[in-house]
Amino acid sequence: MTHPVLLYDGSCGFCHRTVRFVLDRDLEGRFRFAPLQGPLAAETLGRHGRDPGRLDTVVLVLDHGGPDERLLVRSRAVLKLLGGLGWPWKAAMVLWPIPSPITDLGYRLVAAVRYRLFGKLDGCPLPSEAHRSRFLSADGP
Repeated sequence: MTHPVLLYDGSCGFCHRTVRFVLDRDLEGRFRFAPLQGPLAAETLGRHGRDPGRLDTVVLVLDHGGPDERLLVRSRAVLKLLGGLGWPWKAAMVLWPIPSPITDLGYRLVAAVRYRLFGKLDGCPLPSEAHRSRFLSADGP
């Protein structure tokens, strides 16, 4: 089984806080992380015909590099991520049956103002030594 990989905007303050939120709550170490600006994201998104230059969408990669690799984007990625963190975050999965065009409305509202509310970073902050192995590059952790 491969670990789900969260592709996030490495220069977004909100995205950085989200990654830290997940790291603090993912006690089983299920999730891995890679910035959308990096080679692993470009390679992965390219396999699915997606533009690696689009930084306005979070992507959760399931079965990364495997035969059943698939991408969840925007609200679907967030819901699946929260569902993997256990209680109480798993409760967000009650929104899963709602069609994604509706749940994506909320996602798009936050995405539109994220830099104004949370700032834009000069670069992707380095993870702590304890979490470094959970951040991926194109050639492995």
